[in-house]
Amino acid sequence: MNDGPGRLIVGITGASGAVYGVRLLRILRNMNHIETHLVISDAAILTLRHEMGLSAAEVSLLADKTYNISEMAAAIASGSFQSAGMIIAPCSMKTLSAIANGFCDNLMTRAADVMLKERRRLVLMVRETPLNLVHIRNMQSVTEMGGIIYPPVPAFYCHPPSIEAMVDQTVRRALELFGIVDDGIIRWNGIM
Repeated sequence: MNDGPGRLIVGITGASGAVYGVRLLRILRNMNHIETHLVISDAAILTLRHEMGLSAAEVSLLADKTYNISEMAAAIASGSFQSAGMIIAPCSMKTLSAIANGFCDNLMTRAADVMLKERRRLVLMVRETPLNLVHIRNMQSVTEMGGIIYPPVPAFYCHPPSIEAMVDQTVRRALELFGIVDDGIIRWNGIM
C-alpha cells in the first residue's frame, strides 16, 4: 500500500447507528485498494454491543489498523500521514461539538482536526434528532471549515427492500464523497 489516497480513516462514536460504521468497514474490507485506519470511542464500544452485539475487538478485525482513542501519538494524529480523508460514522453531537470548536481531547477529534487543517475530506454522519440550535451552529461551523455534514438519511427512491439495503445505499453514497465507488449503489434515473 502506498502513502496516497488509498487510505481512509474511519471513526465510530457512541451515537445510535453503529451499523453505519460497521457496514462501511465491511464494504471497504472487500476493496483491496483501500487501507482503513479505525478509531472507536469509548461510548461506541457500548453502542456496538447494544445495537449489534459486537465487541470493539470484533469490529477492529474489519480494519487494517485500529488505534486506541487515547493514542495521541498515533500516525493519524499528524498531517504528514497521507490519506483520502476521514469519515465518522456515526458522529455524535459531542464529537461534532469538539471538532467544531477545535477541542482535540482524543485521537478521534485530533484526526478530524488534522483533516480540516490539511484541507482533506472530512465527512461526519451526524446522528441526532431533533436538532437544537447548538447542533445546527456546530454543523455550520464544520461546514464553513470545509467538512461535510452527511446525516444518514435513507433514500426511498430506490425502493429498499430492507434496513440493510437502506444502510448500504447511505454508506455507499458517503463513500463516493471520497471517490470510492462500487457497483452496489442505486442511481436515480428519474421517474419512468
